[in-house]
Parts: sequence; structure tokens; C-alpha cells
Amino acid sequence: MNLFHTIKNPGNYWLVDQLKQESVPKESYETALLQLVQDWKATENGFISVLLDEAYESILFDEGFEKISTVVEYTRLLASLEQQAFPFHWNSLGEGYITDQQFTELYERCRSGSANKNKKQPIEEVVRSLESELGSAWRDICYYFVLDREVCGISIPHIEEGTTDEGRMFYFGVVPEMRGRGFGSSMHVASLSLLKQQNAAYYVGSTDTSNQAMITIFVKNGCTLRDRKGIYRFEKEQQ
Repeated sequence: MNLFHTIKNPGNYWLVDQLKQESVPKESYETALLQLVQDWKATENGFISVLLDEAYESILFDEGFEKISTVVEYTRLLASLEQQAFPFHWNSLGEGYITDQQFTELYERCRSGSANKNKKQPIEEVVRSLESELGSAWRDICYYFVLDREVCGISIPHIEEGTTDEGRMFYFGVVPEMRGRGFGSSMHVASLSLLKQQNAAYYVGSTDTSNQAMITIFVKNGCTLRDRKGIYRFEKEQQ
């Protein structure tokens, strides 16, 4: 039984997310978690980031991990999502109207001033990870939103690896000059519509507990609180 979902970028990072199952005893999670950490330490460089129920955090502290923050996870079913008109339009990177470099710069603008406490990877590494994590057609699901020729923000909706109908957003963000004007909520609904077009049955989104703006968007758009986890990180020193 797989108790953790792990995205591996060998030599750079592992991203680990606990898959909570009520029928699994605590001891099984503890054993699997410790084995996973030992495997990473024995074979990898870079860093490992673990998203985990805070009840297990003492194991990671004993292994030298640092707690970065706490995140909340929200979800909603997409069957009841109604079609609506939006004040903006959107294009995918795959349509070729902007270059990869322009999308990278837009991504970086959206990340600036974020309330999330998780440590940022260099933007070039983030963009390189898009293909490794989302596949060769990643450009087709990288969207940017435009209102009166002004870019509002970006969204990267996709089906979670290992599932057939769980919708996620690899990233969702609003450019600084458009924040506080209601565009984030509308962009989020549009992104849910894009997930529904990808045949997602439900959506799962998460954000830092300090990011009240994103939590407000979740609640406004019909999402309900599903879980709360800590983010823990261990990074090997460069030799």
C-alpha cells in the first residue's frame, strides 16, 4: 500500500505528500516515513520536502528536518460547477502567442510578494520541473489571463499524477498590480472550469495558513476544508 506520493527529481529534490487513510495504523506511517527519509539520505542530494500530518512531525525533527509552515487543503466537487461569463480571456502557452521566457517572467511576477512561507526554488528550476512533472504537453495546460491587453495572472490546472479525476493546480497566481480587485476569484473559477474540461471530478487546492487571500478565494468558490498538514524540509549542504 502506497502511503506517500513522491515526486522525484533525482539529484535535485523529492516532494513527498502523505496519503491519509483511516484504516492504516499510525505505526505503519511511521515506519514508511522513516524508510523513505533514509532512502533519500542514502541516495540523493539537494533537498527533500515533506507534506505531513503534524502528529508525525517528531520523526522528522529527529532526522534534522526544519518545519517551514502549515498548510490547509480545500476541495470541491466539479459536477455542480456552472458555466459563466468572465471579464477576461485566456490562452495557453502552447498556442505560441508568448515565449517560454515571457511565461517564466510572468510566473516570477506572480510569485512576488506571496504570503506563502515555503522556500522558493529559483524560477528557472520551477519551469524546468514543469515538463518532468506534467509531461511533454505541459505548455498546453499553462494558462495566462488577459483583461484589456493587461495580463492578470497565470494558472496551471492538471490531473494529479496517479489519479484519473483529481484536479490540481501546479501553480495559481495573480500579478501584483491586479491584486485586491476580485480577479483572483474569477481566475480561480475559470481554472476550475478548465479542470472540468480535463475530466476532473473534483478539485484539491492548498495554501499556507498565512495566505488569507487564497483561503478567501477557496471559500468564496465553494471549496470546503479537507485537511491540514505541516511542511518540513531537509537540505544537504553543498560539498
